[in-house]
Amino acid sequence: MMHKHFYVYILTNPTKTVLYTGITNDIERRTYEHNGKEIKGFTSRYNVTMLVYYETYEDADSAIAREKQIKAGSRAKKIALIEKMNPKWKDLSKEWE
Repeated sequence: MMHKHFYVYILTNPTKTVLYTGITNDIERRTYEHNGKEIKGFTSRYNVTMLVYYETYEDADSAIAREKQIKAGSRAKKIALIEKMNPKWKDLSKEWE
């Protein structure tokens, strides 16, 4: 049986002034869509294209609960999460190219 994974992720813009938290079942595809500004809305409007943080979950319910928890947190808490995993704020999606 194939296991499906779910991802909670945080994207930022090149100046790191905007943080966007989302959820997906395909982190590479979703990051590609954000980078290509394929989905009109917040991320395309604010040039939010850099993947700086993500977590992996085995089930959608856990991922959704975590996304809500992160979104409810302060900007400082989001920055702390990012800096613990990715202190240099590298675009993690570049590893897939």
